[in-house]
Amino acid sequence: MAFESFITRRIARSGQGNFSRLIVRIATVAIALSLAVMIIAGALIRGFQETITDKVYGFLGHIQVTKIDTRREGNSYDDVPVSANQPFYSTLEEDPAIGHIQVFARKAGILKNRQDIEGVIVRGVGPDFDWDHFGRYLEAGVPLDVAGSIPPTGENTQDGPSNGIVISRSTQQRMGFQLGDQVAIFFIDQSEQGSFRQRARSFTVTGIYHTGLEEYDRLFCLVDIGHIRSINGWEADQVGGFEVRLAENPANVRALYERTAEVDASVGPFLRVNNLRQLEPNIFDWLNLQGQNEGIIMTLMMLVAIINMVTSLLILILERTPTIGVLKALGATDWSVRRIFLGHAAWIIGYGLLWGNLLGIGLCLAQDAFGLIRLPEESYYVTVAPVSLAWGKVLLLNLGTMAVCLLFLLLPSYLVTRIDPIRALRFD
Repeated sequence: MAFESFITRRIARSGQGNFSRLIVRIATVAIALSLAVMIIAGALIRGFQETITDKVYGFLGHIQVTKIDTRREGNSYDDVPVSANQPFYSTLEEDPAIGHIQVFARKAGILKNRQDIEGVIVRGVGPDFDWDHFGRYLEAGVPLDVAGSIPPTGENTQDGPSNGIVISRSTQQRMGFQLGDQVAIFFIDQSEQGSFRQRARSFTVTGIYHTGLEEYDRLFCLVDIGHIRSINGWEADQVGGFEVRLAENPANVRALYERTAEVDASVGPFLRVNNLRQLEPNIFDWLNLQGQNEGIIMTLMMLVAIINMVTSLLILILERTPTIGVLKALGATDWSVRRIFLGHAAWIIGYGLLWGNLLGIGLCLAQDAFGLIRLPEESYYVTVAPVSLAWGKVLLLNLGTMAVCLLFLLLPSYLVTRIDPIRALRFD
């Protein structure tokens, strides 16, 4: 092996002519660019998936527990009342895997200003609502003073629900509301006899939030859950359901479904347990498509690297035909000569990987620090392209590129065995 290593080092350091040096440089650049593109694409897609997933989970929680009622199955925004005093509530709170659990109730309404109307989903929140977690989305104003709603544990501390409302920035811009403005929301209920009844509630804008998730920002506004109880005629301890947020975002889909099954096992028989991937499949299917794009990019870049290396190795072998003849005349075996050229190819790949890492990782760090790539938030839910470097995956990309390229180079290196020493020594 020392013999092959010595010859490989001499060939790698010397180079035979301007043409071979050009070929080596082209191959090195191709490897470097391929690896850099794979690193950047992986970091961008991973960062995009993690950021959007964290936003969705942060706004709606990981798991929702609601009451089963087949009569109203089709209306997902008209919750069926369930008692907040559930035995599983305290059990889940004590589970270290559960970050927070809170009650909610939703009702469709019509938001009106002097000129326009707009459909909204009024989301009632209780005293157990995690404003510290939601605070990262609150751009202006203050959280709701939700003290008039009885939580699963605790006492009512005021006579009626708060009249405050937290609306999204997009709703505020479209409807022209400002902090402190009075807004009217109309609710329409259908009685058992089929007649419709309209109810109105007046609220004061106390806060403005922005998640960047346009589908949710256009729909949801937050009010005291006491208003939903009053409009629906619910009891003082009834809610629409429970939101469960895990202590950490699950590492994969399987982990999320396992946690969903664990929560399902702890609740009663008349309650439905769904995770957010089941409730909002469209956005997660869209994110999964980004993962497929990553696979396509990786495959194409790997093919570019392989084709360049195969071409370069064939040219190097043909240019070194006299050297191959001398080595064989001195007793070198075909496999020894093949290892020399494979070692030379490994040196080229390694040099390309070095520059590829510097370029790819450097650009990712620059994007993370300075936000060089800007995106339209209405289309991508973020204003700056997020990056997430997984160092383990970067290492695997390096090892995988080296291994796959060398594996595909075994076949063209077979050309060495077809070279006759006598003819090679006469080769001009």
